[in-house]
Amino acid sequence: MLRLPRPVWIQLAILSVITVVSVSIMAFGFIDVPALLGIGRYTVTVDLPASGGLYPTSVVSYRGTEVGRVESIDVTRDGVRAVLKLESGTPIPTPVQASVHSRSAVGEQFLELTPKAGGGPKLRDGDVIPATEVQTPPDIGRLLDATNTALQAIPQDNLRTVVDEAATAVGGLGPELARIVDGSTALAIEAGKTVGPLTELIDRSPPVLDSQVRTSDSIAAWAAHMAAITGQFEAQDAAVADLLRVGGPALDEGRALFDRFAPTLPVLLANLVSLGEIAVTYRSDLEQLLVLFPQGTAVMQAIAVADSGVKQAYRGIYLDFNLNLNLPPPCNTGFLPVHQQRAASDVDYPERPAGDLYCRIPQDSDMNVRGVRNIPCETKPGKRAPTVEMCESDENYVPLNDGFNWKGDPNATFTGQGVPQYPPGADPRQAPGAGQPVAFVPYDPATGGYIGPDGKRYTEADLANPGNKTWQSMLVPPTP
Repeated sequence: MLRLPRPVWIQLAILSVITVVSVSIMAFGFIDVPALLGIGRYTVTVDLPASGGLYPTSVVSYRGTEVGRVESIDVTRDGVRAVLKLESGTPIPTPVQASVHSRSAVGEQFLELTPKAGGGPKLRDGDVIPATEVQTPPDIGRLLDATNTALQAIPQDNLRTVVDEAATAVGGLGPELARIVDGSTALAIEAGKTVGPLTELIDRSPPVLDSQVRTSDSIAAWAAHMAAITGQFEAQDAAVADLLRVGGPALDEGRALFDRFAPTLPVLLANLVSLGEIAVTYRSDLEQLLVLFPQGTAVMQAIAVADSGVKQAYRGIYLDFNLNLNLPPPCNTGFLPVHQQRAASDVDYPERPAGDLYCRIPQDSDMNVRGVRNIPCETKPGKRAPTVEMCESDENYVPLNDGFNWKGDPNATFTGQGVPQYPPGADPRQAPGAGQPVAFVPYDPATGGYIGPDGKRYTEADLANPGNKTWQSMLVPPTP
């Protein structure tokens, strides 16, 4: 038996360990023995219309990372079938699209797997990627042949002229072209930093574009109408020129007019505010008036037709001399008594009573059916009253009598309700005109004082000297 010294045995053991480690590194690191044995790999089949330059051992990448190799390529009846060996450690979601690309213009081909939106289940062993989800590059040979054919179709002289002119056009523009390239590169880099908002913008643009497509007829009609309008402007070029010529002085006159109106503009605006509030309150009545006005106009035109019911040619409205006396009978209740009525011979201005004078008989009476006592209250539906004050109060309408039989004093001034009708809460014994709300107070240009829509007095010192005020400044609130 061969006896070796102890140091030799130690050296042989170290050499054996180094050999085992080296073989393991080569087997697992370079030769990839587990992959050759199918450990940690799964098989996926890809149906291609053409090979596109793929070959066995071609690289398969996913999001730019190598995830496997092409194991084999077989020709089928419908195209080519490639078998892929993919790493199990990299999950690939489905549906997935396979594309054949080249690493360079003359480089080797590889297969790129790109997942679609949705994020479905992962690829598993035995899955098949159909040909509808595969893209192959065009054949380089055919592309070069087509390019050569196209170039041969161009006359040589013309092609030479194009090349010479192109050289002349870009000759000496190297620095400018370099700046264009640098600017384009910087723009691309900045766009890459905002790829998220740009992607969102692109994703949201289809609804806007679709709306443009759906309204294409309307856009075409608008363009036609705009063309007609511009055509009218062209036809009336002289009139438009005159308008532009005299428009400037007219605007100056309008500005001067507004400047003269500046002192009274606040009062006018206050009155417009009050008018707007009244219009809002009586909006339903205004709408009803707009509805009934056309029908009323048609009725008046029908009854006023000339030559209606007459034998001779008479140009005028239809006349009816049938007399209806006291149908319905007149109403005298609620007006001033006889001894307070003015004589017909008086020509001076009469002093208006403090209260309201109207027919004060029951609201359902057949006398004077158009009496003011039946006006509907706008703020209280279902209530009818002769005045706005009574509508807004809790007071209900009380007639003086039934219109035929007088009760108490014949003039109804000392018994029952007084004549005239005073607002709710007012003292009938007060002097006429006392305690009445101020309806209007004119503007005083000397002091700049005026009455607002709320009944309060305001003073605008600048209005007394409007030289520094413009009509535009009157429309904006003052600076605190």
